Amino acid sequence: MKSFRNKSIYLVRHGETVWNSVGRFQGQLNSALTQRGIEQAEQVGTILAQEIKDHSFPINIHISPLGRARETASILTRHVDLPSREEPRISEVTLGSWDGMTHYEIDTEYSGLLTGADAFDWYFRSPDGETFDSACARVKAWLSDLSVYTIAISHGLTGRLIRGLYLGLPMREMLELPVSQNGFFKLHNGSVEFMAYKD
Repeated sequence: MKSFRNKSIYLVRHGETVWNSVGRFQGQLNSALTQRGIEQAEQVGTILAQEIKDHSFPINIHISPLGRARETASILTRHVDLPSREEPRISEVTLGSWDGMTHYEIDTEYSGLLTGADAFDWYFRSPDGETFDSACARVKAWLSDLSVYTIAISHGLTGRLIRGLYLGLPMREMLELPVSQNGFFKLHNGSVEFMAYKD
């Protein structure tokens, strides 16, 4: 597997959304940030600004075009004023017709398709969703194109793939990586560090 460990990325997940709070998987649909999500984005912006305040190197911001990532970006960029652009390759994985549904709704309407699935591998069982390989392919293409430090504002599942590919992990270990909305992951020199807001 190609190594991406020479890349330097600050990986941000969008703030909590209404659908996050009720367990509804968004995929490439959208819901607005909750008040908590707005506060999370403000906090992440604060610590990100502190992290890069003395940088002497170019940094770009890549933003998933989905609404919740753009909403998060609009808050972050109050703290971090850098060149930015939308980057569809870091959009959330789509589950096709399962986008916008809860796990319970999927299990009810698509009887049997989640049999034997667990909390991590059910995402790629959708009959018309994005496959693991296709999602990884677009993330790999994005990683390959990076040439400067990058702040990426992305999503939970795609963020797992980004970190997993960066670390060279197998599928199962990628999907079990933790996700958080109250900090960001710093990918640098072959390691991944979680940076969180401290009171």
